[in-house]
Amino acid sequence: MKHASTSGAATHRTAVMAIVLVSYLMTLLDVSIVITALPKIQQSLQFSATELSWVQNAYTLAFGGLLLLGARAGDILGRRRMFLWGMGLFTLASLAIGLAQSPEWLLCARAVQGIGSAILAPSTLALLSTNFAEVPERTRALSLYGATAGVGASIGLVLGGVIADWLSWRVGFFINLPIGLAVIWGARRYIQETERHASGQFDGLGAVASTLGMGALVYGLVRSAGTGWGDGLTVASLAAGLLLLALLVWHESRVQQPIMPLRLFAHRERAGAYVARVLFLGAMVGFWFFTTQFLQGVLGFSPFEAGLAYLPTTIPNFAAAMAVPRLTQRFGNGRVLGAGLATTVLGMVWVSSVSVDSLYLTGIALPMVLLGLGQGCTLSPLTVAGIAGVRREDAGAASGLVNAAHQLGGSLGLAILVVVFAAVDQGTLDARALLAHRIAAAFAAGSVMLALALAAVLWLIVLPESRRKLAACMG
Repeated sequence: MKHASTSGAATHRTAVMAIVLVSYLMTLLDVSIVITALPKIQQSLQFSATELSWVQNAYTLAFGGLLLLGARAGDILGRRRMFLWGMGLFTLASLAIGLAQSPEWLLCARAVQGIGSAILAPSTLALLSTNFAEVPERTRALSLYGATAGVGASIGLVLGGVIADWLSWRVGFFINLPIGLAVIWGARRYIQETERHASGQFDGLGAVASTLGMGALVYGLVRSAGTGWGDGLTVASLAAGLLLLALLVWHESRVQQPIMPLRLFAHRERAGAYVARVLFLGAMVGFWFFTTQFLQGVLGFSPFEAGLAYLPTTIPNFAAAMAVPRLTQRFGNGRVLGAGLATTVLGMVWVSSVSVDSLYLTGIALPMVLLGLGQGCTLSPLTVAGIAGVRREDAGAASGLVNAAHQLGGSLGLAILVVVFAAVDQGTLDARALLAHRIAAAFAAGSVMLALALAAVLWLIVLPESRRKLAACMG
């Protein structure tokens, strides 16, 4: 009987992990599939060049702006309930996008899809935190979660090219319908509702300030990539976003049931993980963005070939992520995180030397192996550190902060790297050489971001962890 009970519990945990990872993979694949499908979408619905950028930006704004609200809603209303609502909204929006007959229709559906992701993303991570023991099951679950983040993005770039070229860009959204329905069925059967907190009371002012503040900040960052930092509306949006977020911090320090408990930042390891995640994602999103331009604009790859060219990161990424549970058990989470970031720095420094004469193998593919290994050893430990020691009732809020750092880090980093890219002087270089030179400068700036992330991890995570181990040995 005891064996049967243990076997049943293991099956249940496996089902929960599969449901969570598939739902997370759906949101990741959707973002990367859209990138490679954009030319087909533009041709099909007659988007202008300016409107086309909003296919991604409409999603980003809704997702980034509502993350903290979606996270706290899970703490208050129940994470299973919010998971189901988020997945249902994401799935219906995917169907609407696939059926879109005009730019306006598609953009509205993309915004709704972003809202669904804002509800869904923090719920997935919170459900892993509450359904798995601290060690070693939780570490393994979070390692799979991190591996999904890295591998999913690479696979999506390839699938986007295949689906858009061989079938239709609409298929990339229609496939979410059967998968989403299956995930909803599985969640209703296998996932138990979590305990509700705060008597169902929302922090109204905090919700408004976080939503409008993060939305304005993301909008300003997105707009700056196209108009520059001197644009009036860009400056106004960034200023409004910062003021609203300052108001949020002031308010959260005084309200009894905050949407973003400031005690989450008091933990040194979590604070270091949030800072490092912002810097890490800023550099890596810039890498994916500019590498596509290098492959197609400098090396002359087709979109499909460019998608395949990302594969050298996928296998090392997955292998490293699968090894993380054993590595952390032996060396500690902080040391594995530090080693992963150091490897990523080396890969980014290497790729920053690309030029118009670079070969794919030595200029891109081999550095990609280092970047894949580094990312596989970085994302999972960053996630573990971001929710380390968190109270059960704050699991959703902590997960929301991890996702917010992920989302805003990518937006902020890409905006900064685009400014670096545009600031490189033309000189006497031809178009291809200039493009390669600008991309190399962007990669160099990404290397600086990663070095800062490594410094934050060493100071705030690795050093305290080493001191604790030394004290334990001496004691």
